[in-house]
Amino acid sequence: MGLAWVRWSGDRQDQRALAAQPDYSDLQGIDGLWPRLAQSHGNLLALDQAHGPAPEQLSFAQLHRQIGLVAASFQRLGVGAGDVLALFAENGPRWLAADQGLMRLGAAAAVRGSQAPVEELAFILSDAKAKALVLEDPSLLRALARAGDLKEIAFVLLLHGEAVAEQGLAEQALAKQGFDAQECNLPAVYSWLDFLALGAGASCDKPFEAATSRLATVLYTSGTTGRPKGVPLSQANLLHQIRSLGVAVNPRPGDRVLSILPIWHAYERSAGYLLLSRGCSQSYTNIRQFRSDLQRVRPHYMISVPRLWESIHAGFCTALEAMPPLRRQLLTKALAIAEAHGNGWRCYRNLQEMPQPLVARLMGLLKALATWPAAQLAALLFWPAVRRQLAGGSLLTAISGGGALPKHIDSFFAAIGIQLLVGYGLTETSPVLTCRRAWANRTASAGRPLGNTELRIVAVESTAALGERPILNWGERGLVLARGPQVMAGYLGRPEATAAVLDPEGWFNTGDLGLLLADGSLFLTGRAKDTIVLSSGENIEPGPLEDQLASSELVEQVMVVGQDRRQLGALVVPRQEALQAFGLAQGLHDQAALLKALTRRLNKLLSERRGARGEERLAGVALVEPFSLENGLLTQTLKQKRDRIAERDAAAIDQIYAG
Repeated sequence: MGLAWVRWSGDRQDQRALAAQPDYSDLQGIDGLWPRLAQSHGNLLALDQAHGPAPEQLSFAQLHRQIGLVAASFQRLGVGAGDVLALFAENGPRWLAADQGLMRLGAAAAVRGSQAPVEELAFILSDAKAKALVLEDPSLLRALARAGDLKEIAFVLLLHGEAVAEQGLAEQALAKQGFDAQECNLPAVYSWLDFLALGAGASCDKPFEAATSRLATVLYTSGTTGRPKGVPLSQANLLHQIRSLGVAVNPRPGDRVLSILPIWHAYERSAGYLLLSRGCSQSYTNIRQFRSDLQRVRPHYMISVPRLWESIHAGFCTALEAMPPLRRQLLTKALAIAEAHGNGWRCYRNLQEMPQPLVARLMGLLKALATWPAAQLAALLFWPAVRRQLAGGSLLTAISGGGALPKHIDSFFAAIGIQLLVGYGLTETSPVLTCRRAWANRTASAGRPLGNTELRIVAVESTAALGERPILNWGERGLVLARGPQVMAGYLGRPEATAAVLDPEGWFNTGDLGLLLADGSLFLTGRAKDTIVLSSGENIEPGPLEDQLASSELVEQVMVVGQDRRQLGALVVPRQEALQAFGLAQGLHDQAALLKALTRRLNKLLSERRGARGEERLAGVALVEPFSLENGLLTQTLKQKRDRIAERDAAAIDQIYAG
């Protein structure tokens, strides 16, 4: 066996895909995109904001002009190369114009959403040494003024809302805290229109020219286990993404994109730059408007996280349950045939989880051929209507990142004709390290590396420096290390934190556990810090088990627990109607009996998982309230905050083991 170390420069299909993309090899910064796009696609719609306080649409020509005007306005206020401004706002054209206007001057934005806790935003403001502040609206200005965090700020720009009245309210807020507004040097506050008026008649249309190693932005980690860490990304980091991600998608100018993830998040940011660089039209939406916007926009592409795809799948399941019995049975059978056909075809093409021997691949071909007539009939009769109902009808390719995609979700979307291409990375890696390709969409994998990216699987227990740890063999599970042009140079002002994850040779410790196949495919098995160690000493990765449990029709959300316990347990957010029907069918009339029956059902599901181990059984389950953004138990990309969930549901966890 060979060592699990991939140095990926792209295979022949990668190179063909990239050759068909626009040539941006000479760009010195992301802000250099807009003059080119204005020239080649000037009249095409670039940005669409249908909701919020200022609905607007901008063509690529209009966007280019607005970025130049914003840059000129910032310049009039003294912003220049090397400056950092804090940008605390939500998705919209004004966010992008501010971001790119700063890049046009060689400045950078330290970014976060406006809904983050004020204490966190105040920390970022100080940590980034921000010269000025760009805010979503006046409400956050008042909150930061009360916290006394505007003393070093030169000016404040409000993307929405009026400035004069709000400056007065901010002064009142300071006065209530016992501060004198003049002594505190409360900065000047500009509304969006007043700000743009500053740059009228000036010209900042030329891209900023300097080394691509210059700072492009500062992003901040979630900070669920302490203070968030600043992640400075360079122009070279971001340019690598738009030059390399063409292996995943090949959009055409004018293709529609629906954007739902936070625009300040690394994943959405790089994907947004990529799709706009190809001339796509990007529409911003939010959780409340998402389903209606799917029908309004009818996107060709969408970038999102597993939780959203699970939500769309749950909507299909709910609609299926409400159908007349005959139609429900027909659709269920058609879905099973389509999934069997897809799995057979993947097996033949050797794109299942693990490489298959020739006999198994030939059996897969026979299965695919046997199911082809019925699968094609379903593709003609059923799936266009299903795709139209679920996603507007035009979505055929989508990108899923920010977490593992459960296999049943992957299989469902493939069956109805929507190909989900999974990507993987971290904020510190700009973020994409790997992604699946349409021609190499291997089940359950995180895909192959992007160009010029290296991956290693090394021993977890080793205390050696990252680059010196023993490299494991193909197919062996260990710690995932990465090196490449997209990896950050280090955390902002945190040399000790940097040294803990990045060695002098550029190897970055992702903190993820996984394995590599010889074709370059990466499989993730969990986070090193999330590993559950039972009292018996057995190490268990909760992620794959949670994916399996989430495939149950009874489970909406789930988190596996069991640290230092004799056996695993599960916190389950149930699908209430399905659970009630399950209880009635089983003749169960009390909660204790229902929980025991549910535990048996879920343990049976776990036992069916490929490679299931004896210790991967649940001692019991507890039914808990949902994990959501609103209650602070999910990140902005809808990942579970495991420590906070465990804290909230500590009593429920104790109850699992009380017997």
